[in-house]
Amino acid sequence: MHPEHSRVVICGAGVIGSAIAYYLALRGVAATVVERCDVACAASGKAGGFLALDWCDNSALGPLARKSFQLHAKLAETFGERYGYRRMTTFAAKSYPQGTNSLPDLPEEFAWFDRHTVPYAVLGTPSTTAQVHPAQFTQTLLQQARDRGARLVIGCVEGIDVANGCVQGVRVDGEIVPADAVVIAMGPWSTLAAQGLSLPPIYGLKGHSMTLKPTGQVPAHAVFMNYMTDRGEQLEPEIFSRPGGEVYLCGLSDITPLPERADQVVPRADAGAVLQQVAGHLSSALLGVEPLVVQACYRPVYDDGLPLLGPVPGVAGAYVATGHSCWGILNAPASGLAMAELIVDGRAQSVDLRAYDPQRA
Repeated sequence: MHPEHSRVVICGAGVIGSAIAYYLALRGVAATVVERCDVACAASGKAGGFLALDWCDNSALGPLARKSFQLHAKLAETFGERYGYRRMTTFAAKSYPQGTNSLPDLPEEFAWFDRHTVPYAVLGTPSTTAQVHPAQFTQTLLQQARDRGARLVIGCVEGIDVANGCVQGVRVDGEIVPADAVVIAMGPWSTLAAQGLSLPPIYGLKGHSMTLKPTGQVPAHAVFMNYMTDRGEQLEPEIFSRPGGEVYLCGLSDITPLPERADQVVPRADAGAVLQQVAGHLSSALLGVEPLVVQACYRPVYDDGLPLLGPVPGVAGAYVATGHSCWGILNAPASGLAMAELIVDGRAQSVDLRAYDPQRA
């Protein structure tokens, strides 16, 4: 593809679509990004933003994750501290029942663990774990692409227009947006754009989260813990402190069907109360603090747990980039770079995409 003659339409302004738009812009391709609601309106805006260098090493995601962790550091150097990038220490913690009187003494750095939760293992150091604010990161990527000529269109993608086995454009609100290449990056809604195409289904797993703003300072810690609610529901909460004093907490699932659009996603009625209980069990700094927001989102997943990254079978110029599950924020930079290489050069050089080929099924 010759950048000066290309017309690329990216369906979806989440972190994956925004990363692809950014890396295409660096190659001289000013893509059109189509989004139904708003930038980072779904999981990309409601995730924890946790980054890990080596947590995927025992799976086919390992090379993608390692490359992406390195790219995150480079992007933070390029863009500055505008989206909360920082290195973290990550712990596993055990939750003890109320009334336990024999909790061990902890070093000073764990002083905020002053309730019924005790850290027992280091899962990551500042050299291997980090974080970003996911919404701000996604918005920064897309804005950088727009500064280089990319365009954002708010509208509903209704399908891909194909003639003689080649992409012709994207149907948006009843009109055709012409395209030489189309990337489907709509998370769990990707199936809506892929009707008539040979793509396996992407599912949505619903999760809940909330953010708190305690009065005291919380160190740059990430905490992964086991917890049982009063109703006997076994949870695996994740807690991330963010620059500026905000604390993010997630780990409550749901099986509610995927709604038609991202702005129709709502948390279950007791989500805030359950997550507040978890927070208060961890630290008195979080006990009784009213949440800034209680929210829910759907993570896009494929059956084998790996993303779909590559050409759509049987349609020249059609590509898919979705299914990143809980590692979408981490793996966005490497996914965006590799997809940009694939679209412009015909092959990805930075990462081997064969394990994520949509035709692997």
